[in-house]
Amino acid sequence: MFKDLSPNLKSSITRSITQTFEQYMSDIEWSEEKFSINDFIANWREYITTKALWYTKIPDEMKNAPTFHEDLAQRINEIIARLLGEPPSQEQIAAIQAMQEQLNTHYEYHCKAEAVYVETLLKNHLGL
Repeated sequence: MFKDLSPNLKSSITRSITQTFEQYMSDIEWSEEKFSINDFIANWREYITTKALWYTKIPDEMKNAPTFHEDLAQRINEIIARLLGEPPSQEQIAAIQAMQEQLNTHYEYHCKAEAVYVETLLKNHLGL
């Protein structure tokens, strides 16, 4: 059913999953121990029902269809896997390394999205 949506709707759904996942991970400080797929899904559900403009464009019968939820779950898994698999850029690595040397910290990061979180954290410590 997901594949039957317009490209614009699919793109909006993808953006909402990406933004919500990155915000959720930031909220839990990218801690694997704190991660809960149920908490993430609850955050995403709240986001789509209160802030996402695309949600009202999907017919209720589609929203209630089990196959739509299966397709959506698959899409969520694909997006999370893509985000976690995207390596940090060389610029991020260099910037983080320089700030960590300055602050004498040793934050680890494994993907581009987590590097954005660490870079922001370090900039805040430096007052930038």
